[in-house]
Amino acid sequence: MLDVCLLGTAGMMPLPYRWLTALLTRYNGSSLLIDCGEGTQIAMKEQGLSFKPVDVICFTHYHADHISGLPGLLLTMGNAERTKPLTLIGPKGLERVVGALRTIAPELPFEICYRELSSPSEDIEIEGYHIHAFRVSHNVVCYGYSLQIKRIGKFDVERAHLQQIPQRFWNRLQHGQTVEEDGKQYTPDMVLGPPRKGIKVTYCTDSRPTEAIAEAAKGSDLFICEGMYAEQEKIAKAKQYKHMTFYEAAKLAADASVKELWLTHFSPSLVRAESYMPEVRKIFGEASLGFDGRTAELDFKED
Repeated sequence: MLDVCLLGTAGMMPLPYRWLTALLTRYNGSSLLIDCGEGTQIAMKEQGLSFKPVDVICFTHYHADHISGLPGLLLTMGNAERTKPLTLIGPKGLERVVGALRTIAPELPFEICYRELSSPSEDIEIEGYHIHAFRVSHNVVCYGYSLQIKRIGKFDVERAHLQQIPQRFWNRLQHGQTVEEDGKQYTPDMVLGPPRKGIKVTYCTDSRPTEAIAEAAKGSDLFICEGMYAEQEKIAKAKQYKHMTFYEAAKLAADASVKELWLTHFSPSLVRAESYMPEVRKIFGEASLGFDGRTAELDFKED
């Protein structure tokens, strides 16, 4: 099961009822954060979430509303006596940017490991997550992220017996390990069926619509996408500042055949956002507004 919590949904500046951009996921005892805008710590405390299990932080880009909450979060994690290394992932320049921010958070009891992205798309395996980072179209280098929890095929007891595979090896084979004994080699494909559908969440903010987004989001259980503007007449502004409208995000969701769309990263000037949703749902029926503290529990589906 993957727990998802949308911590902040505001764009550009925090508001009394909306913190800046951040998303937290939890899987198998480890937490992953995407972006860390101002107020992220408060948003986490409001949801009763712990800082210590955060093992990975992915940054879409280095505008202040997506990273300004990091120094305080690092200090809080240090004060929680964290010693396990923390992995940061983001566009090229990550170590330089974080180094500058750490002027006000210089001493930490844990190591920071940097993974800088430079290719149009990159794949990372960490803490049980398969992370697919993909470049989007903003006015600075910016990435979206697809998080997948992959799932291996079912263990076939009958095949294991037919091939006379000792039962003491079954657990290791089920977990993808190859076993050798007395000149014989046993491989997972001998006892496992085809991979089953896992869990997939795609997160994209600060971008114009692109084919890369639709491709990365394809088949996602949940697609969280920016909708900076809802007013139809603001399409020119969206193009100028490299953002999306509600309707463009909905079109991406439809093109990607996702199960559900949450809109996020709203302009501070946007009021009565719900009044625009009937038109949005004409494009993609399972669209809804994200809000601070919105959660979902995504579980594996049986074939």
